[in-house]
Amino acid sequence: MTRTVKIPGPDHPITIAPADRRVVVRAGGHVVASTTRALALQEADYPVVYYVPLADVDPAVLADSDTTTYCPYKGDASYHDVSTAAGTVSDAAWTYREPYDSVAPIAGHLAFYPDRVEIVAEET
Repeated sequence: MTRTVKIPGPDHPITIAPADRRVVVRAGGHVVASTTRALALQEADYPVVYYVPLADVDPAVLADSDTTTYCPYKGDASYHDVSTAAGTVSDAAWTYREPYDSVAPIAGHLAFYPDRVEIVAEET
């Protein structure tokens, strides 16, 4: 299958920078991630997405999902379910294991859907 690869530019900018805040992710009231090392990815006019280093996510709550998606700017995304005592949130997080060069810093990071888990970005 041939995939279109797009490079961020003036018509579709993508910036990645240190978040400069503590990012805490909760599912069912359980803290699943807490970090001061998150990356803030700003893509075009979309809301900022915080990418949390895998090392700062509780590995006990993650399970690989069968879901995958493709972004022409970032590459292939793999999804994870998040399970806590409160239940399982399907496809709550995603990662780009081998992101395209233009977004390479997000490798080794997870992003979470704000409508599936609670994400709080606190000023440090």
